[in-house]
Amino acid sequence: MATEADAAEPESPHPRRKLRLLPWTGTEAKPCFLITDDEGGHVSRLADIAEEVQLEMGAHLLAHAADMLTNATEDQLRFLAERLTEALRDSLRIAESRKERPCGIQERSRR
Repeated sequence: MATEADAAEPESPHPRRKLRLLPWTGTEAKPCFLITDDEGGHVSRLADIAEEVQLEMGAHLLAHAADMLTNATEDQLRFLAERLTEALRDSLRIAESRKERPCGIQERSRR
């Protein structure tokens, strides 16, 4: 008869390897993951850059939104709402990814 200890996940032969949620989606808008370690690699660095660009674009969009709200047409507001939705989705994906990473990786991505 199996016990809970038997059902536990086996230890990975590569304990430093982690799954990282990437800041973009794959086909059919499904999440993309990267198997990485504390050192990172080329794709990790590209993901760090993509995260920074997405966050900067979201900040610029938010500032632009505040400026245009008083005189915007219905079409402009609809377009703005769509872009703000995209920016929020990107920001939430980045936040989810960063909460899963050790602090050292988070700090390196901000450089």
